Amino acid sequence: MAATAGEDGVRSRERGRRGCEHYDRGCLLKSQQTCEDCSTLFGEYYCNICHLFDKDKKQYHCESCGICRIGPKEDFFHCLKCNLCLAMNLQGKHKCIENVSRQNCPICLEDIHTSRVVAHVLPCGHLLHRTCYEEMLKEGYRCPLCMHSALDMTRYWRQLDNEVAQTPMPSEYQNVTVDILCNDCNGRSTVQFHILGMKCKICESYNTAQAGGRRVSLDQQ
Repeated sequence: MAATAGEDGVRSRERGRRGCEHYDRGCLLKSQQTCEDCSTLFGEYYCNICHLFDKDKKQYHCESCGICRIGPKEDFFHCLKCNLCLAMNLQGKHKCIENVSRQNCPICLEDIHTSRVVAHVLPCGHLLHRTCYEEMLKEGYRCPLCMHSALDMTRYWRQLDNEVAQTPMPSEYQNVTVDILCNDCNGRSTVQFHILGMKCKICESYNTAQAGGRRVSLDQQ
């Protein structure tokens, strides 16, 4: 005899409580790390909040992040302003930007907050995936968002000092000055034009951009 619509509805609700149509054991489903009957281990790690089963990777659940992260937990702290778990060596030593973890990585455009790849904090406070940061350094040294130097360039700037000193400009350019904007300190200064780079008078960085036209000093025309 064909089942009535009411009977079909009851069976559908029962299946909803007890599992899909392929689940024939007829017991209620409950997420847990081991089977109550045979003690089979479903996952070396289990989170009863995220209901995540996984191999043991020293995971831990971060209440503030709202997700499980790869640990060990003692190696990380949660920055409330950045809203992300960061390595302990960055505690008190990084520039915070509120909710910066909710932005996508500017290199790959993928999510940072839920990524399994460790986030790298640039000196400017912006975040990149660690793998994206390492790839970026093969092509350049500046943050793709604000152009601030992505690492300590002091040693390279001093090498550039020597190269500039050993490379005099042609006579027609020796008295030419330009206005520059520094990407590292945001300061403006007027310096002598040089093809190899123009050094900020404030922080001595060569991470600068020309902010005006060239001009010849009047007292040396």
